[in-house]
Amino acid sequence: MSNWFDDFEKNFEKMFEEMELPKDLIKERKLPGGGTVKEMGPFVYGYSFSMGPDGKPVIREFGNVKPSLRGGPFGTPKPSLDVKEQREPLVDSIVQSDNVKVVAELPGVEKSDIALECDGRNLVIKVDNDKHRYYKTLELPVEVDPDTSKASYKNGVLELILHRKSPGSKPKQIQID
Repeated sequence: MSNWFDDFEKNFEKMFEEMELPKDLIKERKLPGGGTVKEMGPFVYGYSFSMGPDGKPVIREFGNVKPSLRGGPFGTPKPSLDVKEQREPLVDSIVQSDNVKVVAELPGVEKSDIALECDGRNLVIKVDNDKHRYYKTLELPVEVDPDTSKASYKNGVLELILHRKSPGSKPKQIQID
């Protein structure tokens, strides 16, 4: 009689064999005894749940792994995972009376690694260094003035205060204090 856990492990291994992983997420490391081991990752998937201002639930996914359905045999959808080199950080935006507060989790990076760009309606957060790659485009809930915006970064948490503005602004780099 087969063990349920053995079947689960075999199915999981088969799923990983069929996945096309970005080359940067597969590494080989030499062991002290002379052998090698293949390492994969990091793989991050998560979601946050909150209630929107209209009382409806808001679910946001983050990470570099997204569940999807791809074509299987005879055109039937088959569950799979899409893995990206860039990780989407967990980001939350809060509309306040005069501004929009954006909080993003970017663990493991230095302030100087973070690039921010805002055109008044969209905010782009990007990190690309040797160890971490983050990328997120966020459509802002209201139009903001990038010229008067402020950003700070501490302990892996980026916090932006974006002041509301009238239409017609140009994209601008935001400096992090």
